[in-house]
Amino acid sequence: MQLLNIGFGNLLNSARVLAALSPDSQPVRRITQEAKAGGMLIDATHGRKTRTVMMLDSGHVVLSYLQAETLAERLSQESGIRD
Repeated sequence: MQLLNIGFGNLLNSARVLAALSPDSQPVRRITQEAKAGGMLIDATHGRKTRTVMMLDSGHVVLSYLQAETLAERLSQESGIRD
């Protein structure tokens, strides 16, 4: 199991992440609102601006203040994947 630091010491099992999306599009906003209403939203922004919305295989939606590129870089460093 590889843990991904998504900011402020919050860790996420990287194998469970299906997608890392920009929060600016209307469909992603709708997904976020539905997850919040259903109790499936995890807010790891600590009051900062949401820059990445991650969808997990469990149906949970995780908000992070880090950009998707930063999270992808951290994930590739941990797994040894290089461009």
